[in-house]
Amino acid sequence: MDDVTIEDVDDHDSTFRVKPPLKNQDLSSLTLAVGDFLSQYGWYLLFGTVMLYLLILHLSKRRSSQRSPNPQTPQDATLVARRQEAMEAARRKMQEELDAKAADFKEKHKLQEEEKRRQKIEMWESMQQGKSYKGAAKLSQTTEEASSSQTVLKPKTDKKPLRSTDYNPLTGQGGGSCSWRPGRRGPSSGG
Repeated sequence: MDDVTIEDVDDHDSTFRVKPPLKNQDLSSLTLAVGDFLSQYGWYLLFGTVMLYLLILHLSKRRSSQRSPNPQTPQDATLVARRQEAMEAARRKMQEELDAKAADFKEKHKLQEEEKRRQKIEMWESMQQGKSYKGAAKLSQTTEEASSSQTVLKPKTDKKPLRSTDYNPLTGQGGGSCSWRPGRRGPSSGG
């Protein structure tokens, strides 16, 4: 331990000496990294910056137009008032037409309900008298139709039989268009 000596350096002698500039290795590597980044992506950054600037201008114009609408002239105010009055008149007219149609519909519906009620009463009365209510309903309808149109109703004739009397499906004779045919030959196609 005796080999170590400690010397003090006086500060007053250092004024004559020029100190070398301090170098920070971290800053030099940072400037190199920024330079490399700008050389690779500089055009993209420039384009992005211009687009951002244009977007900000567009949004500011939109915001300013929303805040302060153009002052209306008296002519515009009268035009707007006329339009509103015309719209109100058209709405009133449409509402009156709709009310008239609704009243007509109500009246028709009321008449139909009255007619149904009258028919039910007639059916009930005919049933109380022991008559067929269907026959009474048909009779009342035919009398109303006959009186309103003044036409004569013709009685229906008997229907013709569908098949002649000599038809026998087992013999295959007698006007039938179908006849017996033998089945196909070969193996069955069952599954």
